[in-house]
Amino acid sequence: PRCLSLSLPFRQTSYYEKDMGIIQSLEKRRSYYNINKNLQVSVAEAGALIKKEVELVPDAFNMKSARVATVFGEKHDLLWDSIYEVFGGKVPREKIDSFKAGAGTALFFYDEKTVKALQEKFASYAANFPVWANQANGMLQLAVWTALREAGIGVSLQHYNSVIDEKVKSLFSVPQEYVLIAQMPF
Repeated sequence: PRCLSLSLPFRQTSYYEKDMGIIQSLEKRRSYYNINKNLQVSVAEAGALIKKEVELVPDAFNMKSARVATVFGEKHDLLWDSIYEVFGGKVPREKIDSFKAGAGTALFFYDEKTVKALQEKFASYAANFPVWANQANGMLQLAVWTALREAGIGVSLQHYNSVIDEKVKSLFSVPQEYVLIAQMPF
């Protein structure tokens, strides 16, 4: 089993029954591949929602290693055209165009410089910091995905890195120490 219950089942508490909206939000979260450029909120609101999630999601030692670059409009289209070009046609155009059909893409990174600084500062935990950075980024991806879905926006999560890393960095002037983890078209 993916989850072991070592105490009473969670559902037996009255608090859960009346106040836990996150369960419903997670139930609505799934991959949406038929996305389009018509968002249920403004581009500014979608960007602000993503930024707020970046601020709220916790991580070990409060390292704040997660970084998100969100591209909209022409930059979003350029991203997906560039991904197609980097793969030299090995990824079907129709698949890439399904992501390009969206209004934007959130690019998830972690800042290797931040991670290395904490490895030096807390040498006893050095091996754990990259793991913790990835775990926190996964939590952030889920939080953003769920928040966008709550706003009525369809989302999927893609992983074309590391093939596209250098192209993304050059297109959007991303610092070299940022490690690309995932792409979230919406």
